Amino acid sequence: MGETETITVAEVSDGVGSVGSVGFDVSLPSVEVLTGRGFVTGKSGSGKSNTASVVIEKLLDRGFPVLIVDIDGEYYGLKEKYEILHVGDDEECDIQVSAEHAEKIADLALAQNVPIILDVSSFLDEREAENLLTEVAKQLFAKEKKLKKPFLLVVEEVHEWIPEGGGMGECGRMLIKVGKRGRKHGLGIMGISQRPADVKKDFITQCDWLCWHRLTWRNDTKVVKRVLGSEYADAVEGLGDGEAFLVTDWEEEVRRVQFQRKTTFDAGATPGLDDFERPDLKSVNEDLVGELQSITEEQGAREDRIAELEAELRQKESRIEILERDLEDARDLSQMADQFAAALFDHPGRSRMQLQRDAEATEQTTLEESSDDEAAAEKSPTDEPVANEPSDDEAETPTAPWPMPAVDDPSMTGGDETPTTVSGPRAAADPDTETEADSTAEDAVTPETGEAADATPADSGDHATGERVDAAMASLTRTGATDTDASAEASDDWADAGMTLPPSVDAEATAAAQAPWPDADGSDSADGADAHPASDGHPETTSDRSAERPAGAASPSHEATTTSEHPAVDRVRAVLAALDDRTRAMLTVYRDRGPCSPVEAYTAAGGSGDRTVAYSKNSELREAGLISHAGRGRYAYALPTFVAAAREEDADAPGTATVVERIEDGLLH
Repeated sequence: MGETETITVAEVSDGVGSVGSVGFDVSLPSVEVLTGRGFVTGKSGSGKSNTASVVIEKLLDRGFPVLIVDIDGEYYGLKEKYEILHVGDDEECDIQVSAEHAEKIADLALAQNVPIILDVSSFLDEREAENLLTEVAKQLFAKEKKLKKPFLLVVEEVHEWIPEGGGMGECGRMLIKVGKRGRKHGLGIMGISQRPADVKKDFITQCDWLCWHRLTWRNDTKVVKRVLGSEYADAVEGLGDGEAFLVTDWEEEVRRVQFQRKTTFDAGATPGLDDFERPDLKSVNEDLVGELQSITEEQGAREDRIAELEAELRQKESRIEILERDLEDARDLSQMADQFAAALFDHPGRSRMQLQRDAEATEQTTLEESSDDEAAAEKSPTDEPVANEPSDDEAETPTAPWPMPAVDDPSMTGGDETPTTVSGPRAAADPDTETEADSTAEDAVTPETGEAADATPADSGDHATGERVDAAMASLTRTGATDTDASAEASDDWADAGMTLPPSVDAEATAAAQAPWPDADGSDSADGADAHPASDGHPETTSDRSAERPAGAASPSHEATTTSEHPAVDRVRAVLAALDDRTRAMLTVYRDRGPCSPVEAYTAAGGSGDRTVAYSKNSELREAGLISHAGRGRYAYALPTFVAAAREEDADAPGTATVVERIEDGLLH
């Protein structure tokens, strides 16, 4: 291609700005058009698209490649005369493409000299169209760095991509880059717009040649006045169809010209009343379509594989959720099984493994005692252990502040709280305890009637066996027969649950383990406050306690009122206080929102949403009895239900609500 080769596109027109003889041909240098920056503007119907088509036809006639970005689908008429590859997103195109085809499109246009219409009007999603144009412009710019082949990129409605008012995306920045730096690599650009006022001025001011067709809007004529002068701003409103002011860097004067009419089908013409006849269009080489089709097939295979993997991932996540719910249910069933086993063996609160360990420890102790009878006989009385004193192992186990009061406990309904004697195998195993229990049973007088209580033989066959089982079941909910049993058994409950309490809670809870539940106003039942079990198994009278207390000392009931809410309330509050802040926050979510999953509760409590951590903290709440399983992997707040059962009331009773509020005060927000 010679440097002086030109294309004739117009002729001189008469009027303001006319230079030379009217009707004289006007030509443009081919190299300047291909590698430079052009701008064609004019209102709708003024002939700007015709001007662009004439320039494109002249270049195609000489074998120069172009790529046209068609935003309105009006350039497919070029296929009537020229073999052009028409790509887009609908069936009218030769092949449907996406951003994945950008490299191949650029390669066909530059390396194989194939004219291409990139029809973005068929994309329903504007983001897909913008991504495609961005990638094509990137590939053209990158390949032209090496090829340095004159090539023209035509962009319709350029104000859509390079707006003046801001908000320019990656596509606009790439087109600006082509306009500023593409010339040195041989890549030119021609922008077309009907609103010059809306086009970024950085693009307009860097153009080598400009065509100003008819403009009437005031903001647009202001742009003409700024670039050409006031004389042309007034005259531009009166230009005819196809007439324009032509400004070029290689000519000093502004020329008024009349552009030629395009020779191919005008697909952008306004439809009339006549029947529309689509012309015969030239088909493109099937090999070119095949190259793009292979990319489409590869892309489809990748998308299918991605869809399969996503479906498989969803199935695995669903399976994990089901298994987690099954695991929670299995844990609940295991806990219930341990409780029933403990009841049948008359060892409340102990699991099967603990029972086995206790049996082995008892056997080992018996062997040691039998082999050292002589040393035991010489042992000083002061060295003997104090009755009911817990062993070292038991003392290290924190006392549980949460023994469930028996439903038929008199202290729950306001009756007298009477001491409970030890029955069954444990009573029989200790002769001293058995003798003392028998003596108590024979000499004890009921507070209400003043008559001796009936004593039933413990070895009366089937009847005795039934009583032993009944006593074992009652021991599941009894607050404790003796201080040692209450502390040790409740401690085992908390050890099974995997929870430990602070040392301060241990001391307070041991003393409060046998306290009855309060009434709604915070006081003990009226009658239950009159009698308390002493350590030797006999009721301690008020006169006995008064005699042992120093003069001026506060009564125990007064101390409990001033230093603590209530022992039964304190037991539950101690459990809540032992939980960390996040776990208590989860409990608050269960209370306020109702049944929900552990992950939902943990996230609402400010957690990260980690499933493992959420279920771990949920297990603490569940094993503490603060929540209960509500089905389908959800859990519900259980504290009101627990308190209502302990008080033999409905969960909605005012008294129950008052006690629950006192338990929650300061711990749950």
